[in-house]
Amino acid sequence: MRPPTQYPQEVVAQEAETEEEPDPRLGAMMICTRLAGRAVIRVIGRCDEAKENENLDLSNCQLMQVPDAVYHLMRHTELKTCDLSENDITKIPPKFAEKFNLITDLNLSHNQMAKLPDNCPELGSLERLDISYNTFISMPDCIFKIPKLRYLNASNNHIVDVDVDCLLSAPSLETVDLTNNPLAPRIHDQLSKITNIRILLSPREKEDWEDLTI
Repeated sequence: MRPPTQYPQEVVAQEAETEEEPDPRLGAMMICTRLAGRAVIRVIGRCDEAKENENLDLSNCQLMQVPDAVYHLMRHTELKTCDLSENDITKIPPKFAEKFNLITDLNLSHNQMAKLPDNCPELGSLERLDISYNTFISMPDCIFKIPKLRYLNASNNHIVDVDVDCLLSAPSLETVDLTNNPLAPRIHDQLSKITNIRILLSPREKEDWEDLTI
């Protein structure tokens, strides 16, 4: 029989062997939970500010969509501007235009959007729209039906196609920024000939067959 004095050490060793190691994901999960909590607090705080100044600033709030709670908190406020830039938003729901149809300035830049809801024209008071630094590959035609829209920034996307006829029929459009987009040569040429609307374009890169020096 082994001496009793060895038992405690062996028990400790066995417990150390059988004790499960902590989940390495636990720390990351706790950090994410704290960050999410801070983001919620930030959103609520900015909604409270908007009730006072009628300008909703939800920029850089780690949003993937506009939370339903925002529509509830703002239900008695006639917002004039809305800033949703610097988030990870992929889409705007149709109810956004229904709930915030009095805003005059909407900033959606620096997100992950490739389309807008068809009921955009319900933003009847909107004068300025910024959709720059997103993932649009074509210009949503609904934008050109917004009745009072004067300024549109669609720069730094992946836009290849624009319905030029639809753009020309826009009721109030004055300036469109399409710089830093891979516009198709035909579309680029058509846009460059427009004179009644200020169209900002990056210089068109020539196709290989157009460059006689090659």
